[in-house]
Amino acid sequence: MSDFTPGQRFISDGEAELGLGTVLNCDARSVTILFSASQETRTYNTRQAPLTRVAFGAGDSVLAADGWQMTVSESQEHRGLITYYGEDAEGTACELPETKLADTMQFNQARDRLLTGQVDRNDWFDLRFRTLHHYQRIEQHAALGFGGPRIDLIPHQLFIADEVARRHAPRVLLADEVGLGKTIEAGLILHRLLMTGRASRALILVPDSLTHQWLVELLRRFSLEVTLLDETQSQAHGEHNPFESAQLILASQGWLFANAARQAQALESRFDLLIVDEVHHLDWSVEEGGGAGYRCVEQLAGQIAGLLLLTATPEQMGLESHFARLRLLDAERYHDIARFKQEESHYAEVASAIEALETLPATRDAVAAVADDPDSQMLLATLCDAAASDEQKAQAREQLQNALLDRHGTGRVMFRNSRRHVGGFPERRLHQSELELPSAYRRVQRRVERDEDYLDELLIETGMDHPDVLIYPDATYRALSEDPLNGEPWWQIDPRVNWLLEKLADTGEDGLAGDKVLVIAHHRETAEGLSEALRVLGGYHAPVFHEGLSLIERDRAAAAFADEEDGSQVLVCSEIGSEGRNFQFCRHLVMFDLPQHPDQLEQRIGRLDRIGQRHAIELHVPMFAASPGARLARWYHEGMRAFGAPTGVGSELFDAFGDDLADALLDDEALDEIITDTRALFETKLAEREAGRNRLLELNACRPHRASAVIEAVRELDDDTALPRYVERALDVFGVDSQEIGAGLVHLKPGSHMLDGLPGLVKGEEGFSATYRRETALARDDVHRLSWEHPLVREMMGRVLDGTMGNTALALLRHPAIPSGRLMAELVFRTHCPAPRALHLNRFLPPTAVRVLLDESGANLTASISFTGLSKNLQKVNKSLARDLIKSRLEPLRGLLAQGEQEAETSLPGLVDAARARMREQLDGELDRLRALARHNPAVRSEEIEALERERQALEEALAATRLRLDAVRVVITVDPNA
Repeated sequence: MSDFTPGQRFISDGEAELGLGTVLNCDARSVTILFSASQETRTYNTRQAPLTRVAFGAGDSVLAADGWQMTVSESQEHRGLITYYGEDAEGTACELPETKLADTMQFNQARDRLLTGQVDRNDWFDLRFRTLHHYQRIEQHAALGFGGPRIDLIPHQLFIADEVARRHAPRVLLADEVGLGKTIEAGLILHRLLMTGRASRALILVPDSLTHQWLVELLRRFSLEVTLLDETQSQAHGEHNPFESAQLILASQGWLFANAARQAQALESRFDLLIVDEVHHLDWSVEEGGGAGYRCVEQLAGQIAGLLLLTATPEQMGLESHFARLRLLDAERYHDIARFKQEESHYAEVASAIEALETLPATRDAVAAVADDPDSQMLLATLCDAAASDEQKAQAREQLQNALLDRHGTGRVMFRNSRRHVGGFPERRLHQSELELPSAYRRVQRRVERDEDYLDELLIETGMDHPDVLIYPDATYRALSEDPLNGEPWWQIDPRVNWLLEKLADTGEDGLAGDKVLVIAHHRETAEGLSEALRVLGGYHAPVFHEGLSLIERDRAAAAFADEEDGSQVLVCSEIGSEGRNFQFCRHLVMFDLPQHPDQLEQRIGRLDRIGQRHAIELHVPMFAASPGARLARWYHEGMRAFGAPTGVGSELFDAFGDDLADALLDDEALDEIITDTRALFETKLAEREAGRNRLLELNACRPHRASAVIEAVRELDDDTALPRYVERALDVFGVDSQEIGAGLVHLKPGSHMLDGLPGLVKGEEGFSATYRRETALARDDVHRLSWEHPLVREMMGRVLDGTMGNTALALLRHPAIPSGRLMAELVFRTHCPAPRALHLNRFLPPTAVRVLLDESGANLTASISFTGLSKNLQKVNKSLARDLIKSRLEPLRGLLAQGEQEAETSLPGLVDAARARMREQLDGELDRLRALARHNPAVRSEEIEALERERQALEEALAATRLRLDAVRVVITVDPNA
């Protein structure tokens, strides 16, 4: 006879997600089960049916089909069907036949799964406990969010990322000089905020030419998959808002700024962070307000709490332009440009006071004039106290310096590191070559020199601006191409082309043969013509990179240049090639002509002169003797040492002398006077900046002690020996094959039984190579770097902790000292605190394991038998036997579960108290600091203090609501070791 009766309730051992099934009919051979919740019907062989009868006991909570809940006190079986008796939520006595149980009941919790006979593999349980342990440890680690990215550990970048990512809804301007890694800083901040839950959605706006570079960098360095949104992608979403299509949206500034409808959709979306690159291109003035781009960013910045603005030239358009950037960060703080200028005038005094800390007590008055609050005065007194120890003075000096940096200037909202401050950059070498002006160019120049009116005619005839018509003779030649004398392409008559061909073929010390060469010209047409000339006259494949190409075409050109083995030797760029792109693998820059603005010149050089450049930068500048271009080069070289190193004062010099310089490009005597005046102002401005705000910014943009602490924390994670052991266990459980291939590399590929949905691993494909070593990953873009933050590791940990994998198990213990047939229950409880992710509660109390080991007599063996000690002596059991063993010991198991919960609860107050103490220590200290800063530095927003106060209160409430819940349970049954 069959053991099945219609109406009985079962669950499928292999498909628990089907829900609660009901026996429809049965005979001696088969049984048919309806799983109503999933609309599935299954027929099984009665002798081998992978089914478990659902039977609840006293204390269990069950759900009725019509929605009410009942706590079972007892049950009775009649003709094969069970009726449960107990109380509903109001305490009213009630009964519930098993036929009326809710079909949607899921048995995901460890207790339910265990008591219904659902058990997992023993190694799964082991992995679950270890996952919980490592997750708790990593979530509290100081380097969380910084350990995974594929970056060099550069102090100023990590300091800025750590400082900014600590803040509630950070709003800052990242203004490091070209090549110091603003994109990496922004990526680190974004990655940290995402990892900690401080942000979940971000909108990234970059110039058209940089969209694919950002896309690749975020994926390659930070393993962040972003959606690149353009008009085609937007239209594909139909009436739906395309900005809601992904968590991370990357968009072209040009596209969004020109499209009012798309701007409205972006404003309707809820983002936590806005990142805007090359922000100096946004136009704003006191008289006229902002241009289309500025107004768009201003609206978005008004709605999005977090804001990162990026620019290498914060004052490219002058102090007013810089003020405009700061307005976006905090319109209330930066509303009066006259007041802003007055504040700037005091920075030299503050910088001098900080420098004077090294020469106390002789310079006490200089420091006291700035350190005028009681706390600073106490620190100053310690520094001047002869009885104070060296250690006390060192601590006081550091605290006072930090206080002065915090309380004065824009250092809290603007971070700017200079090459001089960071150090370690290569030498720049200038190679100027004078060439003879060709006759076609010379005729135009001489006529302009003889006839002042001809310049006006030339401007009208060519449609060009002054002084472009003089500086770029090839462009003038092209504009005059209707002249019968100008029938040849410009590149056939321009000596610079032959000069470049000779340099590329020259194998001598000054030649470029065999080396990568980046060539930049001002105009797109010049770049296109030069690429054609190199192909026709020299047989060179020289990809061209300009604003007229599609993004894919630009990326293809850059990739062809970057390829070391089969790539092209030369890449020819228009001016757009000097923004954002990183060509540090190259050391030769040919400036076919020169830009008018010093900041554009520095941006060109900055494509090669970046952190990580291992060679001296060779700057090659061909010029025509006694030409306007040669005179411009003289102004750069002699007036401001522009080819030598970034100074940050080029914009002010151009504002002061740009118009006069344009008029002097045909007059050597006038040029000499301008160069003399430029050099004098250059020296003055440089001294002012080094003494004033720039010095303050440099001191504040990288505090060595803090930076060293962050780097040490990251290296601690890099050297974590637990990571490889954990990953190997997890890969084995998830069915991923791992093979060592030498040189610190492993190759991961899908196994025959791999679980679906693992990042980078698709069944039937080859997988990928990976390393745990940071240095190896930096040297090889084709190799993944495995870390606690790698998407594959995070996915495996998430699947374990968020699902049911391994939350039940049964194992046998063979031990001569323990009688056979004894029952033990290993219970793993987990702290649970329902709080918004944005609170980042995990830094104080991440999900924490509480382990309790009980034997059937009720003895607590937790302290005497460790998890590892027990695990290594256990033996696995097949599932059918495991289910039978559990069914036979249901009642004692229920008792051990209840007792284990009581035992675990005794640990909870201590965990919560420790977390509360950590929270108060950190947040109370930060609140005190911000409140003190706000009295001196208006850059500290009141909203920031209020948000931190609300956060503290919310954390107090969340911690108070912390509870323990059973996360996993393993049943251990002892057997005779001789059996």
